Formats: sequence, C-alpha cells, structure tokens
Amino acid sequence: MIIRIPYNRQYAVEYAKKWATSRNPLFFDFTGGGGNCTNFVSQCLFTGSAVMDFTPTFGWYYRSADDRAPAWSGVEQLYDFLTGSGDFADRESVGPFAIEARNRQQVELGDVVQLADSEGDFYHTLLITGFNGNEILVSANSDNALDRPLSSYPFASLRVLHIMGVALNLPLEESAEAIYNAEGIFAVFTGLDDVTEA
Repeated sequence: MIIRIPYNRQYAVEYAKKWATSRNPLFFDFTGGGGNCTNFVSQCLFTGSAVMDFTPTFGWYYRSADDRAPAWSGVEQLYDFLTGSGDFADRESVGPFAIEARNRQQVELGDVVQLADSEGDFYHTLLITGFNGNEILVSANSDNALDRPLSSYPFASLRVLHIMGVALNLPLEESAEAIYNAEGIFAVFTGLDDVTEA
C-alpha cells in the first residue's frame, strides 16, 4: 500500500546550506564530468524524504557512482521522476513527488528549480534555500552557490518543481497486523506522525 508522508523541507534546506560549497564524501562528485548540480539536489531531496526508489532505469536511487538511477543525476530524468506519476492516487513509485508550480504562491523552501537555455533545453538544477523579499535564493553545486539570487543566473526560462510529499510503500500485511494487535497505525512504521492514506 502506497502512503503519503510529509517532505521535510527544513532538513533538505539545511543539507543544501551545509554542502553547497563543499562535497559530502558519501556521494561521488560529478563536477568535472557533466556537472554535480542534480546529484546535489537529489542528495537534498533524499535528506528531506529518506526514501529511494530502486526501480531499475526509471527509479531514483544512489548506491555508488556506477550504481545509480539516471534520475539521480540527470536534469530531465529527475523532472520525469518527480512529476511523472501524476496524481498521488495513481502513484506506483516511492520517493518524493512534485508538480510544476503555476504561480509564486506555490513556491516554498526546499522546492527545485531547473533552468533552460534559449532552445528550451533544461541544463541546471538548484534548490530553493531562502527568500529575500520577492527574490528567490538558491543553493547549488558545480558552480557552487549558497543563497544566490535566482535572478543572477543567465537563463531563457525556468520551471519550479513544488514537492508535494513523499510516497512510501507500506506492506499491507504489516499494517493489518499492527492494527489487529493494537500496536499502532501507519506512523508506527514510518516514524512520522503525519501520514495520509492514499
């Protein structure tokens, strides 16, 4: 059974601020080989969700530089993973999920920004880590940035991926047994208090 748990924006932002100008040694640094921006943002998202999807090819996971899903470090692939499942009710994959923000009111700390060039190719991924009035501040790797104004980047267009939550696969048998034995409801298995059933 797929359930929905909250995305911890604070954890994601704190991670981004800690590692924006350096590298976490738990993860390979792709700076010299195609860029580290999406790898960095995936690390932030993972810190705020604590769930990976180990589905081959179309999942979102990192075990090593040689054993990771394309969505972990690819700009377009991360977009596809986060937005590809549509409605939460139709979701079969686990991990964070998002919608494209339609207006400024949908944009929050811990959301993802992707920049495109004049040909419409998206090439850079950043995490929103602050606001200064109407200015969005972002943090990123490759070209290290900590709370850099988004407006200081050269880009032709952008998209903001608003993280809606985290999908988690809770085995039905364990859920039923816990309820039957009066041991708890869904939060027993997730360690979180705010859980919504699909």
